[in-house]
Amino acid sequence: MEYCYDCGTKLVIKELEHEGLIPYCNKCKKFVFPIFSAAVSMIILDKDEKNILLIKQYGKDFYRFVAGYINKGESAEEAVYREIDEEVGLKPFMIKPLKTAYFEKSNTLMYNFLAKCDNLDVKTNYEIDSYAWFPIEKAFDALKDAKLALEFFNYYYNNIR
Repeated sequence: MEYCYDCGTKLVIKELEHEGLIPYCNKCKKFVFPIFSAAVSMIILDKDEKNILLIKQYGKDFYRFVAGYINKGESAEEAVYREIDEEVGLKPFMIKPLKTAYFEKSNTLMYNFLAKCDNLDVKTNYEIDSYAWFPIEKAFDALKDAKLALEFFNYYYNNIR
């Protein structure tokens, strides 16, 4: 962050006790902590955890997880249910938080969840180019070009499964 989001003054770096070097606005006389977006991504599995749903979107030729931003006033859990319903028309019977990671490209803190579904009848919307259900062991190769999704999947596979 280079400028104060309240007054637009160029920020300076100043020491804040117990916090370190933090951007500071000399005009507002306050420290300005970083602002970033928050989003959810979901490892969507069948009820037996044998198959995983992956999607392609935005004209990209690689698979990724269903994901989306958390709306103002919405919890991460509410965003999980909403995004899964909006993008693939499924209704999870269980969700579980797994891991978080910062995604620098979009300045977003990603919250990854496990979601299990009974009904696997996918109904995509305009945001999804295509989808496929993969056996769990095939997900590593399918996600090879989606670095953060692969990081989340590795965590699930090695620590939760």
